[in-house]
Amino acid sequence: MSVSFSARRLRGRGSARLAAGTLVTGLVATTVLAGAGTATAGDTGTMPQHNGAAATIDGLKTYGAAVIHGPAGDTQVSAGLFELSVEGGGMLHTYCVDIHTPTQQDAKYHETSWSGTSLGANEDAGRILWILEHSYPQVNDLAALTKKAGVRGQLTEQDAAAGTQVAIWRHSDDVDVEALDPQAEQLADYLEKKARNVAEPQASLTLDPPVVAGRPGERLGPVTVRTDAAGVTVSPPADAATSGIRIVDADGEPVTTARNGGKLFVEVPQDAEAGTAQLTVQATTSVPVGRAFVSESRSQTQILAGSSESTVSATAGASWTEEGAIPAVSARENCAKGGVDVTVANRGDAPLTFELAGSEHTVAAGASDTVTVPLNEDQPYDFTVEGPDGFQQRFTGMLDCRTRAAEVGTTTQTLTGPTPTPLAAPVTETNLAATGASSATPWIAGTAIALVVLGGAGLVITRQRQDASGRNG
Repeated sequence: MSVSFSARRLRGRGSARLAAGTLVTGLVATTVLAGAGTATAGDTGTMPQHNGAAATIDGLKTYGAAVIHGPAGDTQVSAGLFELSVEGGGMLHTYCVDIHTPTQQDAKYHETSWSGTSLGANEDAGRILWILEHSYPQVNDLAALTKKAGVRGQLTEQDAAAGTQVAIWRHSDDVDVEALDPQAEQLADYLEKKARNVAEPQASLTLDPPVVAGRPGERLGPVTVRTDAAGVTVSPPADAATSGIRIVDADGEPVTTARNGGKLFVEVPQDAEAGTAQLTVQATTSVPVGRAFVSESRSQTQILAGSSESTVSATAGASWTEEGAIPAVSARENCAKGGVDVTVANRGDAPLTFELAGSEHTVAAGASDTVTVPLNEDQPYDFTVEGPDGFQQRFTGMLDCRTRAAEVGTTTQTLTGPTPTPLAAPVTETNLAATGASSATPWIAGTAIALVVLGGAGLVITRQRQDASGRNG
């Protein structure tokens, strides 16, 4: 998702017009604490507020085969590890957590919290993390993994990847799925049985809060750095030489580096007109195993299984006006509520009135208000919070909170043994897990997948009719 932010000089007390857009909760991207510049009266700029890593999916690299048992028959899919290239340097290895959704070729992904994905409402999400921590590639001694899991025979890398993915799918998608290779299937059964709930990992890098506000002549902040990296790089805004805006510590000293827990401030000159600035921090670190990665192109959600030293970043915004209300706007996707939470804080000394999604809200001086904008699953959104006198912020993105199986109500069957079930009829082959992730042409999906797609389309049509009926009523 992206954020478009513009500011105009405000006239009169309580003046502030803001347009609210959706924040990207975490983005695998190059992290440089460098402001993107400032926005002055009449300027319009982009102020993405990203945390973590941003990457492009390269494809399914280490994998075997699995079979999904469905009410309409069996479907064969590829199962294993994906590889992603991190913007700014680094590689990630991931498994998918949405078996019926294909990957899109060269899809862009960003790091995010579980709450912005189907994992947020999944009681077994912590078990998926346990599987990641106790299997391949975190455990890359395959002989030891073979012995630990009680596998008869010897696991190959392909077996280990396929078995791990199958165990994850059983918890992420609640589907009846088996690995075709006997060793991979034995590993999947072991991991599924032994998995225990583990707490969600922290982001590789964040800035808290994502936006600050105040008066010209003040130090706006603090913004706290939270990271597992040894340190982060801090840079001033691109136009610092002409704008006079600086990134400083609590004593007003310029800051070029910071550590976990460090406090950063945006120092704005006394004579600055109403405007905005963006600051970004950058670090190199291994992204924590279990972090979720999502795409805005409806490419299947991924969960991190391993990371090289990778470039990560986080951004925060700052805004200021010389009088009246001072808006500080942020947003995050909230899958538990089925929408986007937009938080509007008023750092000024006069009430702030704004419009969002057709409703008007007023925030008292020194207070804040969070409004949840309800959204349909898998539908792009684009909305704006608007206040008086031209201050705007816009949010765009797409809510992806449910697996495809959950959306269409796919039924599952119970697994009966540790080895693949003999098939009475040929298995329909599809490459749902790898579709679009490489240059290979996808296999044709069978009847079961066709029914899933048709069922999903029917639900969408029904939902749209119900929505239309509700509005007309």
